[in-house]
Amino acid sequence: MLDNSEKVIEVSALWKIFGKARHEALAAIRRGSLSKAEVLEKYDCVVGVHNVTFSVGKGEIFCVMGLSGSGKSTLVRLINRLLSPTAGKVLIDGMDVTQMDDASLMELRNRRVAMIFQHFGLLPHRSVRDNVAMPLEIRGVSENERWEVADRVLRMVQLHDWQDRFAHELSGGMQQRVGLARAIAADPDVLLMDEPFSALDPLIRRQLQDEFMQLSEVMNKTTIFITHDLDEAIRIGDRVAIMKDGAIVQIGTPEEIVTHPADDYVTDFVAGISRVNLIRAHSIMVPVAEFEQRHGALPADIPSMHEEATLGELIRTSVERDGPILITGSDGHPAGVVSRDGLLASVMAGNTSE
Repeated sequence: MLDNSEKVIEVSALWKIFGKARHEALAAIRRGSLSKAEVLEKYDCVVGVHNVTFSVGKGEIFCVMGLSGSGKSTLVRLINRLLSPTAGKVLIDGMDVTQMDDASLMELRNRRVAMIFQHFGLLPHRSVRDNVAMPLEIRGVSENERWEVADRVLRMVQLHDWQDRFAHELSGGMQQRVGLARAIAADPDVLLMDEPFSALDPLIRRQLQDEFMQLSEVMNKTTIFITHDLDEAIRIGDRVAIMKDGAIVQIGTPEEIVTHPADDYVTDFVAGISRVNLIRAHSIMVPVAEFEQRHGALPADIPSMHEEATLGELIRTSVERDGPILITGSDGHPAGVVSRDGLLASVMAGNTSE
C-alpha cells in the first residue's frame, strides 16, 4: 500500500460559496446546517465546495469523483487558487496557497504545480515541440535546453515523430498527449488533472489511462485526478474521494470504496463495478484458527497465494485445485484462509444491491 506519511497537499476545512452574501451564507450554514437549496433561496448563493478536508501523499494518485455539479472541478481550482476559497486552507509542501501574493502564485503555477484540462489549450500557431516547451520558455530557459526537454518528454508519450506538426494536424487523443507532455516538461511536484480524458472516445481514453499509469510509475508525481467516471477513478486512483453537493462523502482505496460504501449514494455508484480485479485476498480471508475450527485441519497440499492476489486469481486457483487457499502475508507467513464459500459470497456481493 502507498505510504502517505509524506503529505504534499493538505486541504483543511475548505469552503467555496459563490455570491455576494457568501460570508453571511457561510455563517448561517455553520449555525444551522442549511442545505444547498436553502442557501440558494435565502442568500442567493451557490455552495461549490462544502467543508472539505483531505491530504495527498507524495507520489499518490488521488482521484476525485462526482457527478456534474458535485464540486470536483471547483475543488481542483481552489488548490492552485485559480479560484479563491471563502474559508479554509490549502497547503502544498507546507506553504499556504490561500495566503500567497500574486508573485508567489505565479511561481507556484510555473514551477511547482501543473494543471491539465479537459480541453487541451494548445497554441494553434505553434508546433507540437514549441507547445511542449512553452513552460520552459516562460522561465527563460535557452532554446536548446527546452527543445532537449521537449524531445525527451515527446518520446515518453510516443509523439516524437510529430514534434514539427501543428496541433490541428493531430487527433484528439494525440493533442491530449501533447497537453500531458507539456505538463511533464515543466517538471512540477504536483499534477492537477481536470477530466483530461473525458472528451475522448472510449478506446483512446483507455489507452491514455494505461499510458498515464505507466508514466506515473516512472515520474512519481503527486496527482489529483478529477473525473465523473467511477470506472476511471477505480482504475487509476490509489485512493478515491466521492463528492456530492460540494462535500466529500467518502475517501478510501478503490477496494474500500467498493467493499464498504459509506452510504446509499456510494452504494448506488459502485453497484455496477466489477469486483474480480479489485477485491484482494486480505479482504475476504478468515483467520487460520477460525477456518480449522469450522472445517478441520488444513489439507497438506493446500495451495497458497499472496494476500494481494485478486478475486479473479483466487477463483482460478480454487477451480483448478477444488479447495481452500492459504493466504500468506508480506512476510511469507500464513495470514488466513479463503474458502470456496468465501469466494462465492464475495462474487455474489458484487451482484446484489443489498
